[in-house]
Amino acid sequence: MKQLGAFLAMGLLTAVISNASASPAVIFDMGGKFDKSFNQSAYEGAERYKSESGDSYREFEVTNPAQREQAMRKMAQRDADPVVGIGFAQAPAMEAVSAEYPDTRFTIIDMVVGQPNVQSVVFKEHEGSFLVGLLAAMKSESGKVGFIGGMDIPLIRKFACGFEQGAKHANADVEVVQNMTGTTPSAWNDPSRGAELSRGQFDRGVDVIFAAAGGTGVGVYQAAADNKKFAIGVDSNQNYLHPGVMLTSMLKRVDNAVYDAMSTAKADTWEPGIKVLGLAEDGVGWALDEHNEALITDDMKAAADSARAAIIAGEINVHDYMSDNSCSY
Repeated sequence: MKQLGAFLAMGLLTAVISNASASPAVIFDMGGKFDKSFNQSAYEGAERYKSESGDSYREFEVTNPAQREQAMRKMAQRDADPVVGIGFAQAPAMEAVSAEYPDTRFTIIDMVVGQPNVQSVVFKEHEGSFLVGLLAAMKSESGKVGFIGGMDIPLIRKFACGFEQGAKHANADVEVVQNMTGTTPSAWNDPSRGAELSRGQFDRGVDVIFAAAGGTGVGVYQAAADNKKFAIGVDSNQNYLHPGVMLTSMLKRVDNAVYDAMSTAKADTWEPGIKVLGLAEDGVGWALDEHNEALITDDMKAAADSARAAIIAGEINVHDYMSDNSCSY
């Protein structure tokens, strides 16, 4: 039965890919393209490319780790170009497949792969997280703010570290409570656990929580709504999920990265190497719209704008956790 299941899975994989006809391709990672977060931002970028260019694109949603390399190889075999892998977990697959197909262009989002035909796009998440940490501390009435991460990896610690620095920039006495959801990929899609961790933080006096946890964040936001507290979204603009509850969202412009990879490949201006997107490149930021504008005071906006300008100018140095696996302010 296991062999039959594997055969059927491979058959489905082949069918999904072979039904598509366009040249660019995007491989979404665990959680799916409608996770309301990281993958969905990538999907929106691909859709923008499709709308503006008139081209379609191939796609595959990974549901188990073994599919990553299978999907990437199938895309390359069918002359997809570029092949865009979403998420750090795609790196081993892209390392292997890009070496097998040196004439195919590959882009990976959130990790660096050192092959001559790979473009690696990474972000200064700590800079965007600093700004929402500042806003959280300014909004908090208890002087306690929280962070809930998904899978406990250095990248998510990078979000947490930036958030804590921003909170302490606004209020040196603020208390920052942190939890990670888990240590396996399932931590990205566990709303029940997210809600449970949120309730625990609320019981400790936290009144604003920033979730960098993929689909798990949906549970955090619901818990904030149920407990009449505030939450901060991540990656995509998630303000619409619970208007009046979502203080803001830390934007990570995965959509721009995917759109640019596909558009520059079409224009033949795509380049391999490492691209680093921070505040200066509008690669990260925070969301202000009709869903949260009533929650953001003029003083809060002015403070966030001032901090953003100071970070870009080098007047505020936001420590990057991944530089030495420590967090200091």
